[in-house]
Amino acid sequence: MLDVALQFLVNGLVTGSFYALMALGLAMIFGLMEVVNFAHGEFFVMGGVVAYAFCNVLGVDFYLTIVIVVALMFAFGAATDYLLIRPLRGQHLLSTALVTIGLSIFLINTMLLTFGTSPQGLDAPFSRKPIIIGEIVITEGRLFAIVVGAVAIVATHILIQKTRLGRAMRATFQQKEAAALVGVNVERVYTLTFALGTAMAAIAGVLLGAVFVIHPSTAELATLKAFVVVILGGMTNLPGAVAGGLLLGVVESLWGGFVSTGYMDVIGFALVIFILLFRPYGLFAPRPGR
Repeated sequence: MLDVALQFLVNGLVTGSFYALMALGLAMIFGLMEVVNFAHGEFFVMGGVVAYAFCNVLGVDFYLTIVIVVALMFAFGAATDYLLIRPLRGQHLLSTALVTIGLSIFLINTMLLTFGTSPQGLDAPFSRKPIIIGEIVITEGRLFAIVVGAVAIVATHILIQKTRLGRAMRATFQQKEAAALVGVNVERVYTLTFALGTAMAAIAGVLLGAVFVIHPSTAELATLKAFVVVILGGMTNLPGAVAGGLLLGVVESLWGGFVSTGYMDVIGFALVIFILLFRPYGLFAPRPGR
């Protein structure tokens, strides 16, 4: 029984890596910019779709494709903020929410039109031969997803904590008026934050395509699960978003393995309801002061 549980735990870490990357980007966008991005799941799927176009259709090397996708989606996120979000800066939260809902509808239908309705996987250069570590079986693709997810999360942490841009982001988050007074270009910080959050979601989409398959219809569920993870971790808590993503992946895997795969997608929403009853500020966020 313990061996089986460990196997499900590893499988959950793979899925949790996708959730953590998505939720980290969403938490950055909401925590710093106070933008509820309902198109975040579409950014996630777009990463996989663009990777499919370069890797499968154009025959570009898989590892080079990852770099290209990150660069293109970073630019797409910056353009989205500049064209759609910036004009609504300072207005009611509902205004940006409605804009991102419209963007979500546009992107998912565009992807269905260009990508098609059949699920597709990426031509990743990973062997199908399993890697056996003790009693745990894992493939090269799943191991790659865990490693890349960890590297991306650590790199983001270093960016936020150790770089000049990161200090500007934290200053803007704490008090944007004071940050502007000391010379921080707040609008530029907002654009780069949105672009970085978009790129994080796109990386998760590429990893999904390398391990499983890509399909545009998964975008809506991906958005909902990203919000689930962010709520679990605390709406503005970046380490909590990572921990919440890994937790959700593990819980879903254990539930699917020991109970039923039919209700795996429901577990996250039930978990959120339970957590909000006792810790409305999030599972991993510190208790707010009175």
